[in-house]
Amino acid sequence: MHFYFNVLNLLTVWVMMAQLQQGVPDEKEKTTALKDLLSRIDLDELMKKDEPPLEFPDTLEGFEYSFNEKGQLRHAKTGEPFVFNYREDLHRWNQKRYEALGEVDATENEPKSFIFMSEDALTNPDKLLVLIHGNGVVRAGQWARRLIINEDLDSGTQIPYIKKATEEGYGVIVLNPNENYIEVEKTKAQVQLSSDSSDEPAEKRERKDKIQKETKKRRDFYEKYRNPQKEKETMQMYIRDNGSPEEHAIYVWDHFISQSAAENVFFVAHSYGGLAFVELMIQRETEVKNKVTAVALTDSVHNVWHQEAGKTIREWMRENCCNWVSSSEPLDTSVESMLPDCPRVSAGTERHELTSWKSFPSIFKFFSEAMEAKNSSVKPAPTRRSNRIKYEEL
Repeated sequence: MHFYFNVLNLLTVWVMMAQLQQGVPDEKEKTTALKDLLSRIDLDELMKKDEPPLEFPDTLEGFEYSFNEKGQLRHAKTGEPFVFNYREDLHRWNQKRYEALGEVDATENEPKSFIFMSEDALTNPDKLLVLIHGNGVVRAGQWARRLIINEDLDSGTQIPYIKKATEEGYGVIVLNPNENYIEVEKTKAQVQLSSDSSDEPAEKRERKDKIQKETKKRRDFYEKYRNPQKEKETMQMYIRDNGSPEEHAIYVWDHFISQSAAENVFFVAHSYGGLAFVELMIQRETEVKNKVTAVALTDSVHNVWHQEAGKTIREWMRENCCNWVSSSEPLDTSVESMLPDCPRVSAGTERHELTSWKSFPSIFKFFSEAMEAKNSSVKPAPTRRSNRIKYEEL
């Protein structure tokens, strides 16, 4: 009997091992079959069955959003920022809604900006010139108001550049980076809200309001004679995607320059305009490298360290940019730089606002050399030309 039980036990163990050994290929087959089944399922199609139609408004009002006085997108009813997950567990639908919101046009009441373009700016297949002025009170087409008022239009505006460019077959785009917001008069409710927003005790606020009213009464009495156009309280409404010179440059690149037919794009950027261009490069590096042939900076205030421009950007700038800086040296004389980016040469003037005008002939020569170099696969060398001039003078 003992021997019989042992035989049975051995048989049981043998059967179990056989079953396990047979089960291994079964599991592999099941896994393979499951993978094959999953590979045949179109997850996008499966998600589409449960999602609402991809039909979205074409205005901000339709989305129930608007921009406040700070240029921030907020829900019209709740005042909350934009919510991506409008519908839970419908990522694809939420993404399509997000994309549709980004494509809406400016409404009639929304502040807008503008740029200037030649008729062939987007269709010229050969060359496109982009002009960016500096920061401050200047507007599209101006280099410096001081020069316009005290000297002449040639030195103070971009007109000579535009004329020269059209004569040499360039399309032209003139940016407007300083028009970032409009000022609108505050309503009575907004004025009252701003005055009531203090956390001061009621009694102290009442005394303060009384003093302010008396002061305002005296000021208004005086202003009636001094300034017939009475100033009113205003607030700033920022222009969507154009709230700074950097944003403006990126917006114009995305919607106009990158869409142009020109094989060769050239930039002239003065002062803060140079900083805006470097920021454009940081944000759109590959696109800029593929489309831009040369960049002329005039006394640019950019800083590749502070703006955290990468090594590849710095290398590209060394090969394709030149900065005409204010200097007592003759025009095109090489000037040493502490920054590892584009070469610096003298603009032939020590006045910052005159650098664009004084370097005008050299810049178009630089562009011509860049075109020739690109066609012959040889990079231009403004610093070598500058050194030659300097040595000849010595």
